[in-house]
Amino acid sequence: MPEIWLNYGKTEVVLDIKAENLEQKIDVEGKTLSDSEIESKLDELDISKPIELVVLNASKSVKKTLSILFSKYEKKSIPKPSILTTRRNLSVIKNFMPEHDSVSEFSNLMDFKPNLVFVGEIMFDGLFGFETISTRLLKKFGNELMLSAYEKRKADLPCPGDSIESFEIARKFTKKFEITAIEIIGNENGILDLSVGHPSKTSSLSKSFVSYATKNIERNRSIIISTGQESNNETLGESLHSLWNCSKVIKNDGLAILLSECKYGVGSEAINHFIDGRLNLNRLKKPSKYIDGMEDLLYLSEIQNKLQVGILSVLPTFYTKKLNFVPFNGIKQVMDYILKTQGQKQKVQVISDGASILLRENS
Repeated sequence: MPEIWLNYGKTEVVLDIKAENLEQKIDVEGKTLSDSEIESKLDELDISKPIELVVLNASKSVKKTLSILFSKYEKKSIPKPSILTTRRNLSVIKNFMPEHDSVSEFSNLMDFKPNLVFVGEIMFDGLFGFETISTRLLKKFGNELMLSAYEKRKADLPCPGDSIESFEIARKFTKKFEITAIEIIGNENGILDLSVGHPSKTSSLSKSFVSYATKNIERNRSIIISTGQESNNETLGESLHSLWNCSKVIKNDGLAILLSECKYGVGSEAINHFIDGRLNLNRLKKPSKYIDGMEDLLYLSEIQNKLQVGILSVLPTFYTKKLNFVPFNGIKQVMDYILKTQGQKQKVQVISDGASILLRENS
């Protein structure tokens, strides 16, 4: 019996699955950069000038980049720059660098200054195609433009990895700011590439991300999806990206089960509004205003018209039932449910790093 370990929050869970029930375990690929190669790419950043780092997500690749960058400062005996980050990541960054005494929250649009260097890892996104520094800044500071971006969505189903008109809105939004970015692409194995420059330019890394991440497989009836790194399953909103990345290879009337701890809860204003009864699904097609995360609520409702979605998480059952998920309390329960509902001979696809993979159907 194969023993497959999959990420779940800070820990890993073991999936005991019979060989005859395993279609395949799909892992991410791509040659990772060595520390010296990362350091060489970071030479594009002039550390002789005073800067402030704005850390937008706390993935392993971002932490690795910061570690190598700070070693460059130490080698040249230059004081390390202060760090600004989101409220949720304050404790994460402080724990990662306990000796760094200047970590504070970045929350004000007026804080945009030429000395700011934004650090983030590119991910896939259902609305924009890609989640980059540009799209993160648009979502946080350009709410008046988000309705336009939402209206230009490619479809009512997620389109991760695609070229989408909405993305150009984000790129143009950041063009007006004189800032710098360190944009990273990576997966659970390490850093694949990074770029230093203006965020309207560094987002071009997304093209190579597609080439690293895309895998063509046969459509399958049952799939278990781990998001990979802990930073990709801290909230339901973040975890859903992994489902979008794999949704095109799941057969109609199939079953997708997401392993997603969600220790910080839903992480989406729109999903919270829906759970509380303040947002009707009928309003998602042509809304009068944009509510954060409404695209994910739309995609989830549309996908659930075609297949069943289950989730292993710490979310309250009231939440999961309201969202029409099949809730699970443990990984054994997941496998038992698949065999009970799909048949004892069911073949299951297992995805180890759903956030960094892009599954497409064999043509």
